[in-house]
Amino acid sequence: MKVLVVGGGGREHAIIKKIKENSEVRQIFALPGNAGMNEDAVCVNIGAKEIDKIVEFATDNKIDYAVVAPDDPLVLGAVDALEDKGIPCFGPKANAAIIEGSKVFSKNLMKKYSIPTAAYEVFNDMQKALHYLETAPVPTVIKADGLALGKGVIIAMTREEAKEAVRSMMEDKVFGKSGDNIVIEEFLTGPEVSVLAFTDGETLVPMVSSMDHKRAGDNDTGLNTGGMGTVAPNPYYTEDIAKECMETIFLPTMNAMNKEGRTFKGCLYFGLMLTPKGPKVIEYNCRFGDPETQVVLPLLKSDLLTVMQAVTNGTLKDTAVEFRDDSACCVIMASKGYPEAYDKGFELKIGDSVKNDTYVAGAANKDGKLVTNGGRVLGVTAVAKNLKSAISGAYEKVKEIEFDNAFYRSDIGKRALDALEEK
Repeated sequence: MKVLVVGGGGREHAIIKKIKENSEVRQIFALPGNAGMNEDAVCVNIGAKEIDKIVEFATDNKIDYAVVAPDDPLVLGAVDALEDKGIPCFGPKANAAIIEGSKVFSKNLMKKYSIPTAAYEVFNDMQKALHYLETAPVPTVIKADGLALGKGVIIAMTREEAKEAVRSMMEDKVFGKSGDNIVIEEFLTGPEVSVLAFTDGETLVPMVSSMDHKRAGDNDTGLNTGGMGTVAPNPYYTEDIAKECMETIFLPTMNAMNKEGRTFKGCLYFGLMLTPKGPKVIEYNCRFGDPETQVVLPLLKSDLLTVMQAVTNGTLKDTAVEFRDDSACCVIMASKGYPEAYDKGFELKIGDSVKNDTYVAGAANKDGKLVTNGGRVLGVTAVAKNLKSAISGAYEKVKEIEFDNAFYRSDIGKRALDALEEK
């Protein structure tokens, strides 16, 4: 069986490693992948947004199954285009991927179907948005409507910060057309939880919960990043809360998309805030999260490809999806300067003992050597019986990886451990 995975980061590397466990898989192609994946997949220099070239490659190489992992190609209709050529895919079609592609759509969906989320207003006129901010409560949250590489959300602590955010999105176009429409929403408080779920539109199976660490520096300081590490499960996400989320958020979202004629098949990501008034949706993603995938998939006992095919075929209700009763921790190693300017091209050495647990996000080949080629270079994951052991295990593995200009947070999982001690 030949499998194609669209994307080139740590999330895709984690998916590829898990798919490799299926004995029927003969070859995996990564488009574009990166040099750090070469031992696990054949990397092909076709960009994730080059839909026509992806389809051409898939048909020419008689691909049996495709996984479209990043948000951009999903929103652009990669699954639609591949399925039109008879290639079965994991991932939502474009009309369902809009749940991430447009924050205005997702907020209006939640309002229409009474799915708990922050109060909000939508604006396509900058002056009206600025006028609204004169009396809106602060802190407040400003969101660009469209995709913005995970950076289109600004938490403004003052009115001036909020106005500056609006101007940067709507006047300066820092996120391009994604800022033509914006959402201004209520600032929520409480622990954040990420829950990924497999769904075929009829059945929804949540995966293990996780806790992301977005800030670049220890103690949640510094700039927001794509994620500096994750732990799973999230100790704030209790069985009672999970049951409530299933009844008030997960199933209502799946059903709402069906009613809108936008049946969602794939991985639906729920970014949640556990507020004093109960769980609320902060955001939806139409795909696996990065780096949440790097802790969730190592805990999956079931065969990933089998589950993905069940999602595609609409047979998820008849398919076992089981997770290990363990904990996992992923520490991201990045280039100094990330998420702003950083240098690259430093030799990257990954010890043999940790290669199986390392998910490379940004690497290239230079003169026959593996070198850094990104802000987030890689993530390394440890699985253990408890969270404390998983965290210490991940940091032990970090010692087996070397490259100049490396930095990483030293406190991944600390909040989770503190939460466990409070119980």
